[in-house]
Amino acid sequence: MAEDKREKRIKELLEEMEKERGYLPSPWPYLAHKDLDFMEAYNNLYNIALKAGKALPVKTKELIQIAILAYRGRDIAVEEHIKRAMLHGATKQEIFEAIQTTLINGGATAMGTGLRALMKIEEEEKKGNRNSRRR
Repeated sequence: MAEDKREKRIKELLEEMEKERGYLPSPWPYLAHKDLDFMEAYNNLYNIALKAGKALPVKTKELIQIAILAYRGRDIAVEEHIKRAMLHGATKQEIFEAIQTTLINGGATAMGTGLRALMKIEEEEKKGNRNSRRR
């Protein structure tokens, strides 16, 4: 019975995470099954950091994430955060300008990472991929 409750908690947590983010990284179910308390704590911290705050809306926080992840060279993560930013009202121009900010501290490599992610999303949209904004 306790195992059934635990599995239900895991399922509900993962569904909540995917709904909120629009995607669920493949390692997260594994982590949730290995250490549910850790996954719940991570999710709470993520929500505090990336949901609308007292001053910054989700869109702005996502634009910041896009720039940081581009700087770090995280192509797939940049794509996911671009999609999430768009779901929360960011325009492609705002995303483009957020990516441009990476040039000063991250150089052309960081800016290229962000631009490749944005280009990939635009290609998906041209092909009519309904999942271009949400996975």
